[in-house]
Amino acid sequence: MSDQSNTTVKRRRVFYIPGYDPIPPRRYRELYRTEGADQAKISGYEVSLSPKPSGGAFGWHVHGRIEGHETEADIEVLVWSDIVRDSMEQGIGATYWQLLRTAWTYMSTGSLWRLMRLRKGPVIAALYPVGFLILQALIAAIAAMGMAKAVTWASPSILPPLVSSLAGWTVGAILFIAILRWFRRQDGRFFAYYLMHDYAYGARTRGANPPELEARMAEFADAISAALTTDADEVLVVGHSSGAHLAVSVLSNLIRAGRVPPDGPALGFLSLGQVVPMVSFLPDATRLRADLRFLSTCDDLTWIDVTAPGDGCAFALCDPVAVSGVAPPDQRWPLVISAAFTQTLSPARWQELRWRFFRLHFQYLCAFDNLPGSPGDYDYFRVTAGPQTLAARFADRKPSKSRLTKPLNKYTSVS
Repeated sequence: MSDQSNTTVKRRRVFYIPGYDPIPPRRYRELYRTEGADQAKISGYEVSLSPKPSGGAFGWHVHGRIEGHETEADIEVLVWSDIVRDSMEQGIGATYWQLLRTAWTYMSTGSLWRLMRLRKGPVIAALYPVGFLILQALIAAIAAMGMAKAVTWASPSILPPLVSSLAGWTVGAILFIAILRWFRRQDGRFFAYYLMHDYAYGARTRGANPPELEARMAEFADAISAALTTDADEVLVVGHSSGAHLAVSVLSNLIRAGRVPPDGPALGFLSLGQVVPMVSFLPDATRLRADLRFLSTCDDLTWIDVTAPGDGCAFALCDPVAVSGVAPPDQRWPLVISAAFTQTLSPARWQELRWRFFRLHFQYLCAFDNLPGSPGDYDYFRVTAGPQTLAARFADRKPSKSRLTKPLNKYTSVS
């Protein structure tokens, strides 16, 4: 592999692995277009988008004029939204069964309590759909009982008591179902069903990857491997949220298989807003823990992990290798740094976003209006379209002083 710290990038291939998101990948192109334009205006550089010339997987082409250089980048979204959508096609009853099964998995294994010792924010985010779905059921049940009694009392006295009671409870049951269906239709505002499906997806296999996900990850590895044989100066893999732990396993498989050419492009891995412990703390996540341990010592890549304490959905500043209890003595990666929303966003912008928890979880992919301007600052568009490799851009950056490295995982076995 070429010297990662000295390479000037003219051509870059970027592979973005989203989190558990059923939305089509066009969303990420539009986010890049609008937020990239904002960041360019704020920071005094240029980024412009055009269709990806190579066709194939969904993506876009970026031309950048940044830091006195012109660059070209092809960005591809490694899609697994169809798998996500399939996993979300659950009825109301099935979702409540998922709730019980997922809560039992995290509580019976002791994972929930250890995750709370790590960071309370993402655990609260995980408990939110449980609590809100129960609240929905309670609201529906109270309304249904009230309606059942009202209908029973209002029934004509000539009706037999049993018939009157059956009529009341029938109407009550209809109202109960109608209220639950209303809440389900409003989930674009509440996100309770969405988050429940998210946490249930990993919990149903106790941390192991389902077969359909393993097959898709193998396709991701093939796409990245092909890019490593091109004349690109850097191949950059970006894993956001749940996509971060998918990227860990994809890259580990790629390197173990000898598919990273020693004289090929620099290989970078940028994990953003990671939630790795939600999976690695489960008993059967032996594959993921093995991959974390392996990747943490690799010379074949540079791994930068970016989170922010202001993101309540991420395990902010938690070294995913160390807290999972699999850090080897010679651990090298990841370099854990903070996006520091309270500093990199202006006070007005921070006040606007601070209570929009899901929006903040995507801030890593968006513009910052208060970047100090030092070379080691995190700027998604400089990283993906600028003239420096990931290694060079963060070569002098020290890990966050607030990072957490204490191993809290009960399960440390590896496959």
